[in-house]
Amino acid sequence: MRSGRNTRLRLGTGVVVGAAALVAGLVQPAAAAGQQEAVAAGKPTGVKTVSTGWTMPWGTDWLPGGKSALVTERDSFKVYKATPAGARTVVGTVPYTRTTDAEGGLMGVAVDPRYKTNKYVYFMHTSTDGTRIARMTYDGTSLTGYKTLVRGIKKAIVHNGGRLAFGPDEYLYAATGDATETSLSQDRKSLNGKILRLTRDGKPAPGNPFGTLVYSLGHRNPQGLAFDTKGRLWSAELGESSRDELNLIKPGRNYGWPICEGRCAKAGMTDPKKTWKVSVASPSGIAIVDNAVYMASLRGERLWRIPIDPKNESVGAATSHYRGTYGRLRTVTKVPGSDQLWLSTSNADAWGGRPAGSDRILRVTIG
Repeated sequence: MRSGRNTRLRLGTGVVVGAAALVAGLVQPAAAAGQQEAVAAGKPTGVKTVSTGWTMPWGTDWLPGGKSALVTERDSFKVYKATPAGARTVVGTVPYTRTTDAEGGLMGVAVDPRYKTNKYVYFMHTSTDGTRIARMTYDGTSLTGYKTLVRGIKKAIVHNGGRLAFGPDEYLYAATGDATETSLSQDRKSLNGKILRLTRDGKPAPGNPFGTLVYSLGHRNPQGLAFDTKGRLWSAELGESSRDELNLIKPGRNYGWPICEGRCAKAGMTDPKKTWKVSVASPSGIAIVDNAVYMASLRGERLWRIPIDPKNESVGAATSHYRGTYGRLRTVTKVPGSDQLWLSTSNADAWGGRPAGSDRILRVTIG
């Protein structure tokens, strides 16, 4: 089963745009006839290295004020405080984390919107009993007070999802994989193959469509979550062998897996807004700047830019940047207060084939 870590594909530099991309079969058209193409002003104009010496940095989220971010390393289970100037300090590890010797370990991190008063941060990680969502206290120096919020998410060697993000409603959203048991994605009683929505204490958030933690279903291995200026939730998802997806997530919707991969055209299923051949994507993290989704790609080794229209649900032509320049790209995070992104690599894993310490965090300017 493909999970975004197979043989890497290197293409020449350049940008795949509009009709050329459609002819090549790299990107499927998203809008129906007559829909207006989305327009976004900014595009990547420059990239610089923030820091080096990382080994599989997986999750990133900023602390209030934007002077530092928390960054997780998947296999070391360490949490770092990293600054825009490139300094980094270990602030702790997340207890009970266990690797799956592939894609599990310490994954997503999210800083509470009320961090200034409660000092809460949240993590998603694999453990001996499956995948957990946990809460800890970070006082600016060290992590303490581990508390499990959610258990019962099955784990596997691959397909563990792992991304966390707070929404504008101040509820926590979590992306879970199917743990290689495809039937779980269509099972409303299972927490796998879902996007979950929960309170700070791990309870189902008010208004959830089924009265449980489940917010949407029919996902294979979603690893990207981001909210746009209208408060809409977007998610990137790794397909199996045909199509990777960018989805606009709505409560109670079924996104098709394993009945469909990519576009479905079946009653009760919601189609993705954009799809890619797996060889050019294998998406992980996403971020939104200036009405465009930026999607980090593992196997595709590039950063995709997809304009979205804030007035409707249409998306524009996807273009790619930095193809093959930095290797596998894992996480992309908006820098607070500026049109910039932090972009982390994922080359020091079994599929990147590079030694420990060879990953880095880059800063991309959107101009």
